[in-house]
Amino acid sequence: MVVQLRKENRMNNVPTGKWVVDSSHSSVSFTVKHLMISKVRGSFGSFTGHAVTDGKDIFNTSLEGVIDVTSIDTKDENRDANLRSADFFDVEKFPEMKLVSQKINHVKGDKYEVEALLTIKDVTAPVSINVEFGGINTDPYGNVKGAAEAEFVIDRTKFGLTWNAASAAPFTLP
Repeated sequence: MVVQLRKENRMNNVPTGKWVVDSSHSSVSFTVKHLMISKVRGSFGSFTGHAVTDGKDIFNTSLEGVIDVTSIDTKDENRDANLRSADFFDVEKFPEMKLVSQKINHVKGDKYEVEALLTIKDVTAPVSINVEFGGINTDPYGNVKGAAEAEFVIDRTKFGLTWNAASAAPFTLP
């Protein structure tokens, strides 16, 4: 099935159904400041997610994602072990992060804002997610695929991720 999409708001033509995240074509990554002078990039290798659409109104769509926090990878095993420990994510008690949409707002063209609740450890807080809808197409095997990119920023301290290290500089590391 090929889906025709209107240019002014292509999300209006998303077929009804449950759309499951294809982890072989998706990623969950992050960037954080290191020593307040550089950036460290990392990813979570294990995650699931889905969207449920009604085919009529994109604003009735529900989104949910779950990240396996134990799958964190910053390309430094010592740092990853510290992030998994009780000092930070405490994966023994809280092995998953969860994101659940609350509302979708159209910004312009293919850009949307998703208001969601993010749970990290035992703290749930609202986040605003910038989403760009990439479109819908049919792969060579006849499977209908949809694509979007999402990005948001959080203050880790609001989720109980408050571990800090002393530095030679006259400040505490965030």
